[in-house]
Amino acid sequence: MNTTTLNRIDVEYEQPDKAAAGAVCSTKHAWARVPPEPSQAERAALKDKIRRLLKEKNAVMVSHYYVQPDLQDLAEETGGIVSDSLEMARFGRDHAAQTLVVSGVRFMGETAKILSPEKTILMPDLDATCSLDLGCPIDEFSAFCDAHPDRTVVVYANTSAAVKARADWLVTSSCALDIVRALKDQGHKILWAPDRHLGDYIRRETGADMLMWNGACIVHDEFKAFELESLKKEHPNAKVLVHPESPADVIALADAVGSTSAILKAAQTMDAQEFIVATDNGMMHKLRTLNPGKVFYEAPTAGNSATCKSCAHCPWMAMNGLAGVAHVLETGSNAIDVDPQIIPRARLPIDRMLAFTAALKNGLPTSGLVPNIGAA
Repeated sequence: MNTTTLNRIDVEYEQPDKAAAGAVCSTKHAWARVPPEPSQAERAALKDKIRRLLKEKNAVMVSHYYVQPDLQDLAEETGGIVSDSLEMARFGRDHAAQTLVVSGVRFMGETAKILSPEKTILMPDLDATCSLDLGCPIDEFSAFCDAHPDRTVVVYANTSAAVKARADWLVTSSCALDIVRALKDQGHKILWAPDRHLGDYIRRETGADMLMWNGACIVHDEFKAFELESLKKEHPNAKVLVHPESPADVIALADAVGSTSAILKAAQTMDAQEFIVATDNGMMHKLRTLNPGKVFYEAPTAGNSATCKSCAHCPWMAMNGLAGVAHVLETGSNAIDVDPQIIPRARLPIDRMLAFTAALKNGLPTSGLVPNIGAA
């Protein structure tokens, strides 16, 4: 019996049929691996091994909020970070370690390599990808950009190195509104990719002239307003926290909308003891850890068990595990490789984002970071 096949699941995602705004999407198929669940004794042994190897290899763990709890806790315990993709990128660039172990999906490892080409970037599983990345292939995206040369190209972090190299600006969900608003104020028309829900949210909030690539996250696209309204009736005192990759009718029901970091902040600061959360359920670990007296409910998705695409957890995030981290630290395998010819151009939009958000955080003017950005 082929155990490799048994440990794989089919994952559906969307890709526009042609390189045009609002193009009809076809359903494409990818796959995700399901790693075996270690026993309690195996978990303890793997953690000890990882702690030792991190010291031996001058390495640090960089984990996303959506990966399994062990990888989040161990990263923080050993001097690494658990964060959203923006702070993961900044932390990896600025840390003294020569090896970064990135637990997340491939675009996060690629971003780390673009920012730190001299460092070794390891990932527990190089096949852990993202539906937004898969649904925005570089050839089709380049044709889309070529058809609209008068627009400033703004892409979401959930994209390949090649797509980033075609962009003027990179954004994450935590800084997209600020950057697009600044571009709009300078008179820029935007070509946006790849998440249509996030793009539409930004357009509504900023009033920017935005042309959209028609992509979607398989996790957030499954949250449904009707089911969410029903859950709100069951928990009338609960506040609703929504990630902006969700559909507009779900966002309309939110008490707070924002990135993973913004959702964490809202849960800590809002005057409520109960929350309904519409984002990947990997977030629940950090939400509950930081708010031990509060109750968090997962927002409902379309379908259940075998009938839903994600059931509110990214199947590629789920490919990250303790055994994978230990293996790559021990062997040096699964190193991220980005074409050196692409890196300088791909780094430009990332550096612009990091400079903009650093200036914003420090109360410095950002207007000078926008004009004369050059063509893609």
